[in-house]
Amino acid sequence: MTNYSKLPAILVLEDGTVYHGKAAGKIGTTTGEICFNTGTTGYQEIFTDPSYFGQIMVTTNAHIGNYGIDEDDTESNQIQIAGLVCKNYNINYSRKMADESIQSYFEEGNLVGISDVDTRSLVRHIRDKGAMNAIISSETLDVEELKSQLAKVPSMDGLELSSKVTTAEPYFFGNENAALRVAVLDLGIKKNILRNFEARDVYTKVFPAKTTFEEMEKWNPDGYFISNGPGDPAPMDYAIETVKSILNAQKPMFGICLGHQILALANGIRTSKLHNGHRGINHPVKNIIANRCEITSQNHGFGVVAEDIENSENVEITHVNLNDQSIEGIRIKGQKAFSVQYHPESSPGPHDSRYLFDDFIAMIKN
Repeated sequence: MTNYSKLPAILVLEDGTVYHGKAAGKIGTTTGEICFNTGTTGYQEIFTDPSYFGQIMVTTNAHIGNYGIDEDDTESNQIQIAGLVCKNYNINYSRKMADESIQSYFEEGNLVGISDVDTRSLVRHIRDKGAMNAIISSETLDVEELKSQLAKVPSMDGLELSSKVTTAEPYFFGNENAALRVAVLDLGIKKNILRNFEARDVYTKVFPAKTTFEEMEKWNPDGYFISNGPGDPAPMDYAIETVKSILNAQKPMFGICLGHQILALANGIRTSKLHNGHRGINHPVKNIIANRCEITSQNHGFGVVAEDIENSENVEITHVNLNDQSIEGIRIKGQKAFSVQYHPESSPGPHDSRYLFDDFIAMIKN
């Protein structure tokens, strides 16, 4: 780690709001859509979740970095967030399993951040005004210059990003002699999803986002999984067509988060951008089929349109969010295909929803 001192930094929002703080991570400038996560732990999993690609993350927990960085806790091979905003940035850490400090980790990953910000005020502002782009800089403190740079950043609405985070080549995960084989369409998958399949005696082959159904089918899988990922699902015609082909072939299919939205789009259900999204590890969801509730981990800025599902002859609602009644799960009538908006593999986070992996396995076997 290089010598680190609390240099000044600045955060400018798209609506002109300015926050002053101290530099965290690499000295530089970064842009992205600003959002917040209410989780009290798991900052490393957040940093490395591909679903956050292109986003500046505000952590509501007051202390970030206090338990250091452990390589085993990553959800992908690199930092995925575009920037970090936090209150207390702790370079010194206390954890026997940790490999390094958050500062050295950010410097290695070229991550620009800002600390010593009133995150309570910032989160209230984002909550009320909605998602918007932002810029962080610890090298330029000229507000007008930063506003000029920020004006050139594209909106997340209409932005396709899965092709930027997907694997370049197919790869395998798990035991090749496992009882079942599942083809995974990688739109920005988290490692713990693959670990959950491995724990259930499933061998997975992970394919790049733009792989066709015909190419995946050559591997002769027992089922298909459509992963989570970043960006707007609406422009992802390539993934929508692949899911349509899987449905036409009557193959078992399970989707999570972005995969949930793609399954909806493949059935004529529109998606829309949420005011500020759902990001945290304590969102209550009701399984209306089983008449049970679960606490879930969530990370999404888009959702499916409830009205379209209610008017659909092919799609049935299975889960709803108890905070705002948004759609959290669907299944396709007459097909072995279902999806959820939240993350049953959450790590760290609640395990209430792990049964969904078991349901998928049972669906394949029956």
